[in-house]
Amino acid sequence: MKVLSAADIDSALDPVLLADALAAAFKAEIIAPVRHHHEIERPDADATLLLMPAWTGPQATSPFVGTKIVTVYPGNGAKNLPAVMGTYLLLDGATGEPLSAMDGARLTVWRTAAASALAARYCARPDASKMVMVGAGALAPFFIKAHCATSPIKEVALWNHRPERAEAVAANLRDEGYPVRAVTDLEAAVREADLISTATLSTEPLVRGAWLKAGAHLDCVGAFKPSMRETDDEAVKRASLFCDTRGGALKEGGDYAQPLASGLIHESDIQADLFDLARGKHRGRASSKEITMFKSVGAAIEDLAAAIVVWERTR
Repeated sequence: MKVLSAADIDSALDPVLLADALAAAFKAEIIAPVRHHHEIERPDADATLLLMPAWTGPQATSPFVGTKIVTVYPGNGAKNLPAVMGTYLLLDGATGEPLSAMDGARLTVWRTAAASALAARYCARPDASKMVMVGAGALAPFFIKAHCATSPIKEVALWNHRPERAEAVAANLRDEGYPVRAVTDLEAAVREADLISTATLSTEPLVRGAWLKAGAHLDCVGAFKPSMRETDDEAVKRASLFCDTRGGALKEGGDYAQPLASGLIHESDIQADLFDLARGKHRGRASSKEITMFKSVGAAIEDLAAAIVVWERTR
């Protein structure tokens, strides 16, 4: 069995390649059961264990089975450790033979960013040039790079609840050639933005619907539990709503789960998921002034598609 590190994954992937692979996966026959979601009680902050299996359908010429084991420990920041860690196990779908153990956290940030970049192809304005990144954690650099690779982004404002963290991440990205600046006034940045990505563990809304300008695209990838929230009710009411998968986004992510529970929106208000968009069942954005919102909580189909790409490019 081959062990692949974060560096191996970085060398195998690029945002456009992976977004294309995800589009193909959402068109294909891949079986992905509902992920297992377990709470782990901890004295500092409750943690989460996620198990995400998936496998290719019986018609696949090169079948694969995979599963990801992920832990989310919000208290790890105080220990100078990442909040999200995990491992991806890829198996031969014809024999069950283990092929590779991959850095699960690295695979996750790559596929999560690529899924949002794929959604933006359909939901963001094609001329979107100003981006706001809310949160400066492990996901932030990958989201900025993915959106810059797939949209004509010319300016990126990076906000974080700890400004010094935003400054450090922005400086590193500028050194790599990305047009990123740290900001402390989130409202002002959002009011100017064409594309707003949120990737935090917030339990209270950070982005207000009243701040969104006509034509804005809201890309929400944090708040993966019903108790979490990154946007308020006004944002949900103003936007045309999209998601990665209905089973996950509507039940697990608080940005949709909470307004669904309160009756503010109904499941029929979700315009499309990535299956519908990739298969051409829904066009996505309908006009240049439409406000769109994409809610992603991650899906095992995305992990499997990314792992297959990594395996095929490193074997």
